[in-house]
Amino acid sequence: MMTGTNVGSMISGPLKMTLGYADKLIQSIPADQFAAMPRADLNSPAFCIGHLAIYAPMVAGMIGSAEGIETPAHYQDLFKNGAPCIATPGHYPSKAELIGHFVGGWSKVAELLATVDDARLSQPNPMEQMIERLPTVGGMVSFMSLAHNMMHLGQISAWRRVMGLGSAM
Repeated sequence: MMTGTNVGSMISGPLKMTLGYADKLIQSIPADQFAAMPRADLNSPAFCIGHLAIYAPMVAGMIGSAEGIETPAHYQDLFKNGAPCIATPGHYPSKAELIGHFVGGWSKVAELLATVDDARLSQPNPMEQMIERLPTVGGMVSFMSLAHNMMHLGQISAWRRVMGLGSAM
C-alpha cells in the first residue's frame, strides 16, 4: 500500500493540524499562568496538556512502537482520567516540560500513523473498557488522536477567554 493512502495517513494529517491548533492555543499563555484555575470547574492548560501527553505512548504502542515516547511515571497520578485538576502553585511540571511531552509524543504518533498498515488498525481494540464503542485499534487511535485531543484543547480555548487572553485564532 502506498504511503498517503492508508487509513493511518488519513488520521496523521488531521493530527498534525490538531498539533498546530494546540500550538496557537498554548504558546501565548504566560508560563506563570499555565496552571491557573480561574474557576474550580475549569481545568488549567497545564492539566489538559499533561493529560493529553500521557496518552501518546499508549496510542503509539497500539500502532507500532512507543519507543522514544515517554512521560514520567508520576504523570499518571497527576493526569490520568478522573484525576482532579489542582490549583496549588508548583503542583504540575513546568509549561515547557509539559509541552515537550505533549508535542513530542503526538508528533511521533503522527509519524507512525503515516506508515501503519491498515491490517494493524483493523485489529481488536486492546482497551476492554472501550471495545464496545470502539471495537478496532483504528477506531481507538482515531478517537484518541483527534476527538480526545480536541475535546481538551477546547477546554484550553474556553480557559483563555475566562483569563482574558481571547481567541488564539
